[in-house]
Amino acid sequence: MQTVDFTTLMAACRELRTEWIPARLTTVYQRDRYTLSLNLRTLKSRGWLTISWHPQAARICLGAPPPRLTDTFTFSDQLRHQLGGFALVGMTEIAPWERVLDLQFAQRPGEAARWHLYVEIMGKYSNVILTSADNLIVTAAHQVGAQQSSIRSIQTGQPYEPPPSLTGTLPKLSESQQRWQERVSLVPGALHRQLLKSYRGLSPTLVRSLVQAAGLDPNQSTQDLTTSDWQQLFACWQQWLQVLGMEEGRWGDAGTRRHGDAEMGRRGDKGGKEDKEDKGDDSQFPIPNSQFPIPNSQFPIPNSQFPIPKQPTTNNKQQTTNNQQPTTNNKFQPGWTDQGYTVMGWDMVKPADSVQAVLDKYYTAQLNQQEFARLHHQISQKLSNLLNKLAQKAAAFATRLQQSAQADQHRQQADLLMAYLHHWQPGMKSIELPDFETNKPVKIPLNPTQNAIQNAQSLYKLHQKLKRARYAVEPLLKAVQEEIFYLEQVKAFLKTSNIYSTPEDLQTLEEIRAELVEQNYLSAPKQPSRAPTDISKPYKYQTPNGLELLIGRNNRQNDQLTFRMAGDYDIWFHTQEIPGSHVLLRIQPGAIAEQADLQQLLI
Repeated sequence: MQTVDFTTLMAACRELRTEWIPARLTTVYQRDRYTLSLNLRTLKSRGWLTISWHPQAARICLGAPPPRLTDTFTFSDQLRHQLGGFALVGMTEIAPWERVLDLQFAQRPGEAARWHLYVEIMGKYSNVILTSADNLIVTAAHQVGAQQSSIRSIQTGQPYEPPPSLTGTLPKLSESQQRWQERVSLVPGALHRQLLKSYRGLSPTLVRSLVQAAGLDPNQSTQDLTTSDWQQLFACWQQWLQVLGMEEGRWGDAGTRRHGDAEMGRRGDKGGKEDKEDKGDDSQFPIPNSQFPIPNSQFPIPNSQFPIPKQPTTNNKQQTTNNQQPTTNNKFQPGWTDQGYTVMGWDMVKPADSVQAVLDKYYTAQLNQQEFARLHHQISQKLSNLLNKLAQKAAAFATRLQQSAQADQHRQQADLLMAYLHHWQPGMKSIELPDFETNKPVKIPLNPTQNAIQNAQSLYKLHQKLKRARYAVEPLLKAVQEEIFYLEQVKAFLKTSNIYSTPEDLQTLEEIRAELVEQNYLSAPKQPSRAPTDISKPYKYQTPNGLELLIGRNNRQNDQLTFRMAGDYDIWFHTQEIPGSHVLLRIQPGAIAEQADLQQLLI
């Protein structure tokens, strides 16, 4: 799964700042253990801001409304209590090249921030932390004690400390190609690896797309690059920095400051000279769509409508290679690639409307696919275990029925023993007596500690026991066989729904789980994933003559097709005596299904 890197985070942040700052926070809802949804309202629109600290899918973007289910999480309850009715007045990075955003909440736009919601997008260390204006932690999505981490603890009541800074050189637009090339090629190796080792703020996905945009192989050795290759690669490098807004004097110099210094300037304390210089720089690049002064915007990224001039280079041929010049568009270009998504336009196969739409669609699909695979495996394992146990139970019942069929034989042996009592001798373990009808010898096992009459009584009792067992076991065996047939049918549905394609596939699987929960085969999940009103739809196809063909995807849909949707003129199909889907061919009054339509069912 592609992770949100610094470039993607800045692209999403730029869009959000442009269109959703300031905005009133009306509702806080926690979807699951990793995802928050904040309902924001501006003068023009309303929307849901998704904030996730998922280990693989941490992100911040606009998303779909949450399900109408009860929110039982403590974290969201604390956020509702503290932030309810406040305005989101700022969204800034706490430091250059750090994937940590500071969402600032004030009573109204133009006032100082009362609350700071820090969104840390850092893979498995991602977190969301709420602090007061004096920098004390009020609550956190994931608290970290001193025993869990000796580097950084996150506990309520403690001062908020930023994550440890990463080592590495900060990318700068002012850096010459010669110095940049020397740094990357200092140690020979694969091009994409050397770029990752040389600079901060890069991700494997970004580096690969950057190198490929320059027409090079990411696995190519730095020793094999020609002068024109380096020029083309450096041109793409500068294009990336220009899109990010890395103009000199703003991030390049501020990147070495500590978070504490930034806090002093942001909270209104006596800051140093760097804070004043930053404020002067910020005035040249105001955040659009902000009618009110937004506090604490120490490192704002300029909007793409303000082009950033290129830095002069020592070689005028740096920007061109073989009469080819890379795109100089200083705007993010979100879109889809063969492997995922891009916000730079590199390797793009299909453009997207916005970064928000890309992030929401991509991570929703990826998480749905993970949940689908997990749920499919869970149900499959449970069904296999249940079917194995039921098969053993059915075999035991069948054995008892087979034994009960010998009940008459035990009664006949008891009758023979009573008729030939005089043949019995003390201590006998078995006796052979002639059959009443065939006169053939019948061997009867005996208990040597009992006399003949006692042995006959034991045989009579065994006869009665087996006779009663037949009437008791037969309905039990029938119930087990019906249970096996039902679970085999569910297993057949799983085989036809083993690949995730659309959200309806996951919805169908959740309905199968809900059905098994109702039948007490599975335990109910602690947090329902969907609203109970959501109902998946059966497969829908068309025959060669345009007739509608509906195929059930689970038992609920089978019942719905058969008992609710089927009309007087429709044709119903089902496999005979084996598990499978119900198929409904919808036919309008007066219409006739031709042979081609019926043949479609076999396919």
